[in-house]
Amino acid sequence: MNAVRDVVASDTDPLAAVLGRAFADDPVWQWMFPRHPERMAAMFAMLLHHTRLPNGLSELAEHNGTILAGALWDPPGRWRISVAAQLRQLPGLLRILGTRTYAVLRGLGEMERSHPIEPHWYLAVIGTDPTAQGRGLGSALLRSRLSRCDDRRFPAYLESSKEENVPYYERFGFRVTGEVPLPDGGPRVWAMWRNPQ
Repeated sequence: MNAVRDVVASDTDPLAAVLGRAFADDPVWQWMFPRHPERMAAMFAMLLHHTRLPNGLSELAEHNGTILAGALWDPPGRWRISVAAQLRQLPGLLRILGTRTYAVLRGLGEMERSHPIEPHWYLAVIGTDPTAQGRGLGSALLRSRLSRCDDRRFPAYLESSKEENVPYYERFGFRVTGEVPLPDGGPRVWAMWRNPQ
């Protein structure tokens, strides 16, 4: 049976592995890791440990106790990573990204400059293990948080790194508000906003 629940610390490694597989063909993550795709899971583990778990608002979907999908959310006013958290992550970033560190940080800076300032829930990452795609796990994760956004009258925001995913998010009420090109010939991302329904 499929179930959606909050992410806890012991979920970090298996969820990071799922997200690493989910984003293996993603244009932005391929741009970040052009020669070392196996490092994606390490990056997700670091993001979970340093920034997403402290917020306590990420969720996963599992079937019979096996994690198959995850959604990493930030609540209103807490999407920006503090300078202290950035400094704590820097050694790990250098180890994981290597020579790509500067380009990736520039790209993340571009995305941050385009980020809306109005209070909102931010969907930083959502992904499903390729072996489990098409089972409605991503939809279940989206509905779980978006229903609470609607109840509390909060908008939501995300960046889609695949143009073909834009219609999927539009079915949940998101609308494209702009495109953000990443530096050094990197791919585009589509900024998407959703008003409470």
